[in-house]
Amino acid sequence: MKRVSLVLTLAVAAAVSTQAASAQTLKTIKDRGQLSCGVSQGLPGFSSPDDKGNWTGLDVDICRAIAAAIFNDPTKVKYVPLSAKDRFTALQSGEIDVLSRNTTWTLSRDTSLGANFAGVNYYDGQGFLVKKSLKVNSALELNSASVCVQTGTTTEQNLADYFKSNNMKYEVIAFANDDEAIKAYESGRCDVFTTDVSGLYAERLKFANPAEHVVLPEVISKEPLGPMVRHGDDQWFDIVKWVLFAMVDAEELGITQKNLDDMAKSDKPELKRVFGTDGNLGEQLGLTKDWVFRIVKGVGNYGEAFDRNVGAGSKLGIARGLNQLWNKGGIQYAPPIR
Repeated sequence: MKRVSLVLTLAVAAAVSTQAASAQTLKTIKDRGQLSCGVSQGLPGFSSPDDKGNWTGLDVDICRAIAAAIFNDPTKVKYVPLSAKDRFTALQSGEIDVLSRNTTWTLSRDTSLGANFAGVNYYDGQGFLVKKSLKVNSALELNSASVCVQTGTTTEQNLADYFKSNNMKYEVIAFANDDEAIKAYESGRCDVFTTDVSGLYAERLKFANPAEHVVLPEVISKEPLGPMVRHGDDQWFDIVKWVLFAMVDAEELGITQKNLDDMAKSDKPELKRVFGTDGNLGEQLGLTKDWVFRIVKGVGNYGEAFDRNVGAGSKLGIARGLNQLWNKGGIQYAPPIR
């Protein structure tokens, strides 16, 4: 009996020790005084700096929301611009705390990189951009085309699969980063540029004459994009995951930056749980009781972030589509805060 008790005691002690050892990211961020967030090298609508170095975008808003939840200040973020090739190494090495860089969730990435995807903040798919002068109306008309693509992405394999399945030939011209690929396309070095459809709309804005280029109708892949964290710290994984979920749930509950103060006074049980006036759900994450209030105050709900960065209120003007909430015809969905 004593032996069983001793074994049980040691097991509990080991579990507590492991939990303490793995829950270091939040402490490190608090001690540092800011979040280190990996972003793109400049993709309008998702993560791009202005001429003063201020970063904006849907991916940037994930970083800002995390900082708001931790510090009650969405500006406490250091943005680290990363190429597609270098983004995972930066996360693995600890250079960044979270990667929020239009990154596709796949099985191989989920299992081989020592990292976890914390959710999907944009449901996307790969497409093709061509010059109107080519008079091409469908990707099925691209036989023997030359295609500019960025290395280190899921794009290359999707491209090969699509052309092979449709018995078409093509020439791939690969570049280390998006800017090189898009410049080569614009200069006429290749006939087609391919990446996620959202990226096509974003890159087209950079052209001297955007109207001369058209996004073809075919979407050839599933590209669920979302933030990533390192393996080994479940508390941090939970925080990043639930910050994204909180933004989605806030939209579903009708909580916005404008009505936030009034909604926080509600007697509805669901809203009292969300705002921390009933229970301690935020503290269970390692945050404060008012963590959702902080997020919405600093960044807004998911719909507000979508609209101003990539949706109707932005230059991209992308329709919500699949990214509409589940109860409004889309597939964007978050577990309940309870």
